[in-house]
Amino acid sequence: MSEPRYKIVFDGALQPGVDITTAKLNLADLFKSDVTAIERLFNGSVVALKRELSHSDAQTYLQALNKTGIAARIETETAIELNLADVHEQAQVVAEPDSPYAAPRANVGENLPEFATLKPFSVEGRIGRLRFLAWTMVLSLVTLPIVGVFALLALGLVSGDSTTGLIIGGIFAFFLFIAFLIVSILFSVQRLHDIGWSGWLWLLNLVPFVGSFFPLVIMVVPGNTGANRYGPPPPANSTAVKVLCSLWIVFFALIFAGGMLGGISAIQQEYESNLESSYESGSVTTDEVEVEVESPADSADEAAEAAQAPVDSAKE
Repeated sequence: MSEPRYKIVFDGALQPGVDITTAKLNLADLFKSDVTAIERLFNGSVVALKRELSHSDAQTYLQALNKTGIAARIETETAIELNLADVHEQAQVVAEPDSPYAAPRANVGENLPEFATLKPFSVEGRIGRLRFLAWTMVLSLVTLPIVGVFALLALGLVSGDSTTGLIIGGIFAFFLFIAFLIVSILFSVQRLHDIGWSGWLWLLNLVPFVGSFFPLVIMVVPGNTGANRYGPPPPANSTAVKVLCSLWIVFFALIFAGGMLGGISAIQQEYESNLESSYESGSVTTDEVEVEVESPADSADEAAEAAQAPVDSAKE
C-alpha cells in the first residue's frame, strides 16, 4: 500500500476568542492578498486549502494557518471518489495553488481581462502613478490656455468698464473651475483604486494639514500588481505617458530656475539701493552749505557816515 495522503480543509470556523475581522486580516497577510478575496473562504462551505500532503507537511501547513486564528483541520485524502455528486461539488472549487501562501484570486468565478480598459472620465477603473501624472499634465495643458484667454478678456472688460461682461466672465470662470475640479477628482479616484483604497479617501484632501501631503501619497504609493476588488491592473505605460510625465520635471525645473533668478535679481536691486543710499548720505554738496556774503560799501562817503566821529571832551 502507498503512504496515505492528507489534505487541509477549512469550513469558516475560528479559534476561541478570535474576531472574524482579525482572522481575515491575518489570513490576507499570510496569503499576501486583499481581504475581499479572502472572504470567499468564510462562506460556510468546506474548502480544501491544500491536498496531497504527507503527514509532516500537513502539520507544518496547519500550524501556519492556525496562527492566523482560523480553525483548519487535517483530513485523510479519499483515494477514489465513488459519489458523482461529490465529484461535481469538488469541481466547483477553485484550482488549488502550489503553496498555501499563494494569493487567492480577487474575484472567484469571474473571468477578468488581463488589463483594465482606460476610462478617463469615470470613477471606475485603475491608473498607475505615471499615467496619473500624465493625465494631470494633459488637463493642465488644456486648462492653462483657456485661463489665459479669460485673463485677457477680463483685462479688456475692466479697461472698458463693462459690468455685464465681468459678470458673464465670472460665471464662465466658475464653471471652468468646477470642470477642472471634477476631472481631477476622477483621476484621483482611479489612482486610489489602483492602490486598493476607496475613492472616498479623496475627501482627505479637504482635511487641514492632511490635505497638504495626501496628494503626494497618491503619487508615491505603488498600486497592486494584480487584480483587486476594483478590477484588473491598468495596461502598461505607453511612450506618450512617459513623455507627458517627464514634462513635470521640466515644469518644476523652470519654476526652480525662475525662483532662483528672481531671488538673485531682488538681492542685486537691494544691494544697489543700499549702496546708492549710503553714498548719498556720506557726500556733502555745496548746495547744502549756506554762505553769507557781506556786500562791500558802495562808496567812501557811506563808509564815513557809518563810522562815528570821535567826541572831544575838552570842547564840551
